[in-house]
Amino acid sequence: MGINILDNDTINKIAAGEVVERPASIVKELTENAIDADASAVTIEIRDGGQALIRVTDNGCGIPKEDVRNAFLRHATSKISTAEDLKEIRSLGFRGEALSSIAAVCRTEIITKTRAALTGTRYVVDGGVEKAFEEVGAPEGTTVIARDIFFHTPVRRKFLKSPATEAAHVAELAEQLALSHPEVSIRFIVNGQSRFHTNGSGRLKEVIYQLYGREIANALIEIDTSQGGYRVRGFLGKPEVSRGSRALEHYCVNGRYIKSGIIAKAIEDGYGNLMMQHSFPFCVLLIDIDPAAVDVNVHPTKREIRFSDSQAVYDFLKMAVERALKGKELIRDVSLAPAGKTAQKPAGRQPRPAEPFETKRAALEEKRTAGSIIRETAGDSGERSGRSPENREIAWSTPEEYKSAAETGSQTGRTVLPEKPRKNEEKQAETQAAAGIDRTGQYSFLDPAHRAEVRLAGEVFGTYWIAEWNDAMYIIDQHAAHEKVNYERFMKAWKEQSVVSQQLLPPAMLTLSDREAALLERHMESFSSLGYEIEHFGGHEYAVRAVPDLLPSVMKGELLKEMIGSLSEEGGSAVPTLIIEKTASMSCKAAVKGNTSLSAGEAEKLLDELFALEDPYNCPHGRPTIIRLTRSELDRRFRRVL
Repeated sequence: MGINILDNDTINKIAAGEVVERPASIVKELTENAIDADASAVTIEIRDGGQALIRVTDNGCGIPKEDVRNAFLRHATSKISTAEDLKEIRSLGFRGEALSSIAAVCRTEIITKTRAALTGTRYVVDGGVEKAFEEVGAPEGTTVIARDIFFHTPVRRKFLKSPATEAAHVAELAEQLALSHPEVSIRFIVNGQSRFHTNGSGRLKEVIYQLYGREIANALIEIDTSQGGYRVRGFLGKPEVSRGSRALEHYCVNGRYIKSGIIAKAIEDGYGNLMMQHSFPFCVLLIDIDPAAVDVNVHPTKREIRFSDSQAVYDFLKMAVERALKGKELIRDVSLAPAGKTAQKPAGRQPRPAEPFETKRAALEEKRTAGSIIRETAGDSGERSGRSPENREIAWSTPEEYKSAAETGSQTGRTVLPEKPRKNEEKQAETQAAAGIDRTGQYSFLDPAHRAEVRLAGEVFGTYWIAEWNDAMYIIDQHAAHEKVNYERFMKAWKEQSVVSQQLLPPAMLTLSDREAALLERHMESFSSLGYEIEHFGGHEYAVRAVPDLLPSVMKGELLKEMIGSLSEEGGSAVPTLIIEKTASMSCKAAVKGNTSLSAGEAEKLLDELFALEDPYNCPHGRPTIIRLTRSELDRRFRRVL
C-alpha cells in the first residue's frame, strides 16, 4: 500500500472537522475573534439553527484590506508570532484555524473595515475557493456570513440535529459569551426574532437577571476574592436555586469560558453540606490567573485547559467560595402559592377592601423586602441614571420597564427611598463584627443578638418547632437542627484537638477483610486523633474500646465497619479528611428523631445552640434546618391584604 500526499483541499476539510463540529462551533470562533478585535457590541444571527445562515457582526477594529486574504489561510493569526508567545496568551483565539476551517465547509462572506480606511472590503469564499474581492461601503468593524454549512460534505451534514436542537446549542454559547464578557453588548437573533440583548454595561448581575430571571437573580451572593496571584469575582447562587446537573455552573479563566473538573470540584466542595446530595449550585465566576500558569493549547475548541499548579487553583477557589458563603443569610423562604401564581378571586364576588392599618403594614413590608435587580447608581451617565432629581433610587421590576425608561428618559419605576439604620441595628452590627460573624443578608433571624426576641410558639407533628420573630414565622426541623449542632460540636472539638473519648464496655468487635484492615491500619493515627481506640485482636478481628463521646449511644460495631467499608470504596485513596467528615456525619444517628416530642426547655436549648453556630442553615446532608413564612404571605392568603 503506497503513501499518498494529501492535497490542500482534503487537508483543509480534515482540519476543519476538528474546529467546526456544528453551527455553534462557527459562532464560537467568530465571536471570539470579535472579542479579540476589541468589539464592544456583537450581534449573532442564525436561521434554521445556523444550518442555513450564520451572521456575526461586531464593531471591532476590522481587518486591513491587504490582510483579508491572508486571514483565510491556515495557521494565519495576528495573536501570536512564535512558539514563545504561547506562554503568555491573553487572547481567546491564537491557532489561526477559524476562518480557513469555516471557509472550507461553508459559503463564506466577510465585510470588514478599519477605522483608518475610507471604504471596506468584501471577500467571498465558496468551499475554500475565492469568488469575489472588492471594495464596499461599510461601517467600522467586521461582519462574517456563513451559509449552507457542510454543503459539499453531505456525510457531515446528515449528522447535524434538528434546527431547534442546533439553535439551542448556539443559544447556550451566546449566553456563555454574555456571562463571560458582561462589558460587551450581545444581541442574539433567531429566525428574525430577538432572543436577548445585553447592554454591555459590565454589570454581571444584570446579565444574570436577563438570562435567568428574578428567582435566581434574587438569590445571588457576590464574591470577589484575591490571593497569591489569583482572583475570582462574580456571583454564587443560594442553595435553594440548585439544580440536578452542572449545567448552571458557569466559570471562565482570563475571559475564556471553559469546563474544568478541578474548578467544578472546588466550587462544590466550597459549598460543602449546604448542597443536598446530587444537587449542584448556580454560579457565574470570572477567574483571573497569570497566563503563564495556564495552558490553553490543549484542544482545537480551547474549552479544555491545564493549570501548572492545579492544587493551588483548587485550594484558592474552595477557600473563596467558603468565605463568600460564610455568615450569609441562607434561610429559605416558602410561599403558600405556586411560584408566579396568585390566588384566584371568587367568582361573582368582589373582595373586601383592605383595612387602612393592613394596607399601611403591607406597604411597609413591601418597602422593606423589595429588592432591586436592575438598579442604577448615581454617577452613571445618560438616561440610564438610576437617581431621580430628588436623589431617590429608581428600581425597575423587569428589563422591559428598564428599557422603556432608558428610551424615553422616564423615571416612573418604583422608587425606593434609602432608609437610615436604627441605633439598635448599628449596635447589633458592632456585636456581630466583634464576634467575627457577618450576616449581611436582608433578614437576620439567626443573629445571636436577636435570640432574646425570638418566641417559640409551639410544636407540630412531634417534629417541627415554630418560632416567631420580626413579622415572620420560622419552622425548625428538630432532627436537622440537632444533627447540625452535633456535627459542628464535633468538628469544633476536632479542630481544637479536644475530642473526648468514651469507653465502650464491652468493646465492639469488628471482623474486617484484608482490604478493610489495610485501610484501617493506614489511617489508624487519624482514627486515634478523632477519639477512637482500636486495636488488633488477632486474625481478622479488631476491638473498638473507645469512640468519640458524641457517639456512644449510637456507635455499634457495624456503623464503624460501614464507615471503613465506604473508605474502601474510594479505591484506597481516602484521606484523613474523609474520615473526619464521615465521623461527623454520624451525628445524624445521635440526633433526636422526628415524631419524638421535646419539652419546651429542650427546644429552647436546641435553639440556643443553633444560634451559636456560624453556619446553621443546613444539616450535614444539605437539608434545610429552618424555613421562613412571612406574615405578609399569610395575610395575603387569608385576604387580609390584597
